[in-house]
Amino acid sequence: MRALFLLVIIPAALISLSCSRAAAPVSISNQPVSVNGVRQRGVPPKPLPMMSWISQEGQKEKIGDYKGKVLILDFWATYCPPCKEEIPHLNELQAKHGTANLQVIGLHVGGEEDRPKIPDFTAETNIEYPIAFPESALVSYVFEDTDAIPQTAVFDRHGQLVTKIAGFNEQIKRQLDAAVEIALRR
Repeated sequence: MRALFLLVIIPAALISLSCSRAAAPVSISNQPVSVNGVRQRGVPPKPLPMMSWISQEGQKEKIGDYKGKVLILDFWATYCPPCKEEIPHLNELQAKHGTANLQVIGLHVGGEEDRPKIPDFTAETNIEYPIAFPESALVSYVFEDTDAIPQTAVFDRHGQLVTKIAGFNEQIKRQLDAAVEIALRR
């Protein structure tokens, strides 16, 4: 009986003492899940706070840099009539809510041939918010449903997307205002 105890119980006790809890799972990538290499719709190609743009001054900025503020990213080009129509309203939103609560950033997507026209365009339209140039991951995410411009993405104070809006008219203006109010309350 003693031999059975030594052969069964002692090894079982040693094995149970050597086992520990499994480690928590570890992420091996910041990339979203894809199926056969095709990115899934509605899933950002990288974490939203890391999506970025380059300011006209050459500084890299990210969505995460604006935590605590509502962020409006407006994708535009100089040759786009609705983009031009939207600018006064974006200026109004920026003035109404102030930079402590809300930041509008105009992200130029007109291509290299359109860039030289930006200074004249911004002077003509009186853009009162910063202009920048988005990274391809951000453009890909915002333009996944349509490539129409302007496209406007509204993010809440936590950097979460509230809505993406394509085009500009009176109905879209009201939709944008409602999205900003929702983002401010979050």
